Formats: sequence, C-alpha cells, structure tokens
Amino acid sequence: MSIISIWSVQCLTRRFFRQAYILANRRILVPPPLQPPPTYASFRSAHNNLYQMVKKRTFEARSKMQAKKYPNHQVCIPKNYEYENQLNEDVDPQASDNASAPGFPNVNYQAPPQSEQLIIKGYPDVQVCSAKDVLKSSECELNSSEPVIDSCKPKDPCKPKDPCAEFKRKRQETRCQPCNDGNATGGGGSDEECECRLKDLRLKCLLGALAALLTGGLLTWFLTRQPDDSEARRAAEEEELRKRRLIAGLVTSPASSEDLPNHVPYLIVGGGTAAFSACRAIKSNDATAKVLVISNEPRKPYMRPPLSKEIWYTPNPSEDPIKDYRFQQWTGSERSLFFEPEGYFVEPENLAGSAKGIAVAHGFAVKKVDHDERKVTLNDGYQIGYDSCLIATGCSPKNLNIFQDAPPSIREKVMVYRTPDDFDHLRKLAREKRSITIVGNGFIGSELACSLAHYSKENDGGKVYQVFEENGNMSQVLPDYLSRWTMAKMESQGVCVIPNASIRSATRDEADLKLELNNGMTLMSDVVVVCVGCSPNTELAAPSRLEVDRSRGGFVVNAELEARRNLYVAGDVSCFYDPLLGRRRVEHYDHSMVSGRLAGENMTGAKKPYQHQSMFWSDLGPEIGYEGVGLVDSSLPTVGVFALPSDAAERVDNLAEPKESGDSMGTADVEVFTKDGITCDPDDAADYGKGVVFYMKDDKVVGILLWNLFNRIGLARTIINKNKSYDNLNEVAKLFEINA
Repeated sequence: MSIISIWSVQCLTRRFFRQAYILANRRILVPPPLQPPPTYASFRSAHNNLYQMVKKRTFEARSKMQAKKYPNHQVCIPKNYEYENQLNEDVDPQASDNASAPGFPNVNYQAPPQSEQLIIKGYPDVQVCSAKDVLKSSECELNSSEPVIDSCKPKDPCKPKDPCAEFKRKRQETRCQPCNDGNATGGGGSDEECECRLKDLRLKCLLGALAALLTGGLLTWFLTRQPDDSEARRAAEEEELRKRRLIAGLVTSPASSEDLPNHVPYLIVGGGTAAFSACRAIKSNDATAKVLVISNEPRKPYMRPPLSKEIWYTPNPSEDPIKDYRFQQWTGSERSLFFEPEGYFVEPENLAGSAKGIAVAHGFAVKKVDHDERKVTLNDGYQIGYDSCLIATGCSPKNLNIFQDAPPSIREKVMVYRTPDDFDHLRKLAREKRSITIVGNGFIGSELACSLAHYSKENDGGKVYQVFEENGNMSQVLPDYLSRWTMAKMESQGVCVIPNASIRSATRDEADLKLELNNGMTLMSDVVVVCVGCSPNTELAAPSRLEVDRSRGGFVVNAELEARRNLYVAGDVSCFYDPLLGRRRVEHYDHSMVSGRLAGENMTGAKKPYQHQSMFWSDLGPEIGYEGVGLVDSSLPTVGVFALPSDAAERVDNLAEPKESGDSMGTADVEVFTKDGITCDPDDAADYGKGVVFYMKDDKVVGILLWNLFNRIGLARTIINKNKSYDNLNEVAKLFEINA
C-alpha cells in the first residue's frame, strides 16, 4: 500500500511541475512595435513598398511558426503593419483613410476597410484583426507590457464570437498570484511573485510526499507487525543466521581465537566420530576433565553413515535443512544425526568454569603440533598448551582430475558427498527432478545410487546414472558373482548402471553437462556426484615431524595409538598395527568409534593396546544389507555359502556404540544340522538371499562377510581371532544358522 501511495504522489507531483514549467516559460508571439518609416520613404517609394512586403512576409512566417508551436491557440493579431492614427492619441479614429501619419507628412497612409478580415493562408484557425478593430474595443489595451493577443475581448468586432476568449480564460486561470494573498490587488503578479508562488507550491508538494511516505510506512508496519513473542522470534532468527554464516565458513565460534583458553588438560584436533568418542571416554574416566575440541567443521559432531542410507528413506518435509536431520532406522526407531544436542556442550570461553567440561571451537584449524613443548599453533598463530592431545582429522573426499582441471562452468556442476550440506544440495536437485550421475561403485557410490533412485521414484524425480570402471557394484569387497548379482538388483530398483566405463570428456551447454564415456556413450546430466574414496588429512605431518605411512596413508602409531608421547591418533587418519593382519588403515564408523574411545582412555592413563577387529556394514536399499569384519578384500580367495530365499532377516542398529571385542564362539560346541538348500557353488544358487562369504589367506579365515545376516558379528570376530585353518567351511557356516 505504501509503495502505491508513494508512486501516486510522485506522478501527481511530476505532472504539476511539468504544467507549471510550461505555463511559466510560455512565450506568445507578439508583433514588434510599430516603427515610423524612414524619412526617405517619400523619396524612395519602391524601397518603401519592398520594405513593407518583407515585413509582412516576416510577420506571416512568424505567425505560421506560432500556429505550429501552439496549434490549439487562436491568435488575434493586427492585420498589417501600416501606421494608423492610433500612434497619435489626438487623432480621431474615424479620420480619413488617406491621412498622413503623425510626424510623417510626406507618407500617404491608406487603412483597410473596417469590416475586412484577413485569414492567413494555410492556417484557417488564425484570424487576424485590424489595428482599428483592436483600438475600437474599449477593453483592449495596447501597451508594451501586455501582448495584443492577451487584450482581445469578446466584443472584438473582427468576429461575432471572440476566438481568443477561451485562451484568455485559461491564461487568466494559470496567471501567477502574489505570495502574500492579502496584499494582492489583481489577478496578475510580477516575476518575483510568480517565483515565490512556485516555491510555495513545491514546498506543499514535498510535504504531501512526506505525508504519503509516513502514512504508507505506518500502514506497512501495522500490517506486518509481529505478535507479542517478536523478541523471542527475532533472537531465534539471529541464531539461525549465525549458524548459517558459520556453516558457510564466514564466521568462527568464538569470534576470535583469543577467546579460547591458552591451556587445557585435554585437547582434540578434529570434530568427527573419533573425536566425540574420545570425549565420552575422557569424561567417563575423569569426571572433572576439561576437553577442548578444535574443528574446522561448522556443526557439532555427527554421524555420517545415514547420509547415504536411512535419511533418504525417511519421510521428511520439503524444508531445507531438515530439523536436527532426524531419520528412521531400519529397526523402526527414530534418532538425530547428531550425537548430542547443542545443550550438551559449553562455549569455549566458559570452559574453565563449567561442569560439563566439553567445548567445541568451530571454524579453526591447527597447522602445527609441537609435541616437545606440548602446544598447538592455530592457523592465525594463536597457541594453546595441552597435557594430552588427540589428532582425529579424518578424511577428505577425492575428486577426478578431469573435473579438477575443468573450467568453473563445469566444476559448478560437480560435487562430492560427505556432509549434511551435500545432502541438502543433492536432495534439492532430486526434488527438482534433475538427472544425477554418480561416479564410483564403492560404499558411498552404491548406497547413494540406490537411495536416490528410491527418492526419485517416490517424488517423480529425474534419472539416476551410476558410472564405474569395474564389472559390478562393490567389486573391491564382493566376489565377482555377488558383485554382478548386486548390480542386477540395483538396476531393478531404478538405477541405470553403466559398468566398464569411464568419463573421457565433459562439456557444458546452457543447463546440462555432456559426459562422453570411453565406451562411446553420451550422458546428459544436471549434476555429477564423485564418490571415488577419500584421502587422510595428514597436512600436520610435515610441520609437526610426524611419520606417515607411504602406501596406506595416515599417521603411523603404535599399539596404544600413540604417535609421540602424550600425542595420540584415532579414526580414519590412524595407521595402526594389527597383530593378526599386519599394519592397516580402516575408514569405517566402527573403527572410528572404538579407536577414539581407546585413545580417550589412554589419554587418561589407561595404556591399553588396540586389538579390535572393526566391522563395517552397508545397505543397498531395504532389500540388501551386509556386514563385514576383518580383512574383506575381493582379491583374496573366497568361499561362499548361501541359503534358499526366505523371509527378510531382522535388521539391527549398527549405529549403537560398539562393545569391546572378545566375544566367545557361543554356538561352537552346539551341533547344527544342515538343511536343504545350502550350497558352496555360487553357480547353482538361483538367488543370493542370505549367506556367508569367507575370505582366505594362507588357508586361514582373515575376513567374513555376512550377507543379509545380522546379530552374528561377534561370532565372526571369534572365528578370525582363532587364526586357524578349517578343513570344511561348510561346517563353520552352520554356526551362523543361515536358515534360522
């Protein structure tokens, strides 16, 4: 409403000033005052006639120009320029037409008939009056200050109805008035009075515009005013804005590193799963501990596995982002992506006086660890001392060189997938029915392809492609026959799988990416998601003088996860020694939880060795789920035992905090009878619905994959820890009760 009012006032003001300017600057063509003819006119009559003709044509030209400029004005002008006896006030108007002009006795003057009217050729609306007719009018005044055109009255004898009457009336209406109306004596005014009047009108217009603005603003405030809880709502909006700026990397929390303590008993570098597990372990063993977590992530610690699995199958509103990123597990229970709510932590500047004892500083990065002086240096130079320190910096997703070296127009269509922000972005694209291409066939790539296909099917979305160089899905983990069977299952769920292919070139048109594959195919895609693994974040190694494994990556640690005295490493970035399987580096949720917990206990003085056989799990939709433990590598010899198709197995909560390893065999001494349908020959199995795959090395079981079997991971760990050879793996498979 305010915008409409302002616009209306502006239009009226412009129209008023335009009309005022036109009237103030209007110029009426007035014939020049009559001049006496030269004294030598009587002697040179030919020259006098030529002079009169030129003056007459000049006047006619000026009249035509005035008619063109003001076509709607009816001009009343004298008929000719001959001098009549009106130049002499003593001369009778009825005198002879042949009388000489006063002061010019030798000039013969002949007046035209009084009743004659002259119509200018080409301008019928311009009527010309003679000088006698003008003088006969008692209301006409011919003087130097007022043009003849303004002195014509209806009684003008040149026409029964005065053609100048309407013009004179409008002219009189727009005539300037004095500023002091009380002193005005007539309808006219001087130039100073007109200017004063114009300023007064401008001031009134300005006041009117200000009044309209004020009225519109009050009306807008009245319509949009907030209820009584406006203060609480405004505070919530400011907090949400702060979080968004923090997520975008625009701010840090706290605002300056000087607000951080300069010394803490326990310092953790990194804010992922291993870091949070260590915090819990420290607080469990030292209730009064003060723990400071320095994270370059904008959010509090959260779990990553659901981002490619359950959260896509959970019915959620279309809001971005989802509140607390809540999701429903396969078991039916609901939980948040975050380990703990915001209230669980304390602000870093209040860490010393808080009983909670765990603070997270967001947006900061550590560039050096001095293990001799026991202090870390932040990226802005600020130093923090510690008693015990844990490095849990995790991994960063890889990208392909073909996209890294591409122009910005192509790179903006390419993304990796690791954080809740990536989930929000990809979910928005899927909701907009965009076509999505996933590159890679590993855990994240295969899980995300199934999840996107399901989400697109539920929301009438776009096409989902999966491109990889291997023969089938999860080819680095699953045997070849199981990998190809899994690929067929994914295609039945709606994923367009393109194996044995790689991207040769990528170009960009107005909207889509054009991907040229090495097998001759061409894909048009709105976005490309690269899921080809991750690299450990070991940038601290060189300035901190820490050892990195050349083949596996990660910081080299001992059995107690120590890289140096009182300096520990846990999670994806640790390269530890396994007594059974040798030196390893594992990128799984279970390993991060257990190694972080063990490192936290050792930071409080426990000094325990890491002997845990970590497990992993993956879900390719609600139909396929598997768990693995030990060294699960498809390059090793495998033995698979599968059962006939049956009802789906009961799912378990793999996100629950894992227990310590060392589970007993349990059913090792219990006789389990073999039932029909168990086979060790994959080619004889029509459907790999449920089964066990043993991974062998030196005739020993070093890894076990449980295909659609759950709640049996403890038994699998026990078999691996026995480190023995088995003559008949079919008998070992009975322990897992495949047909139960």
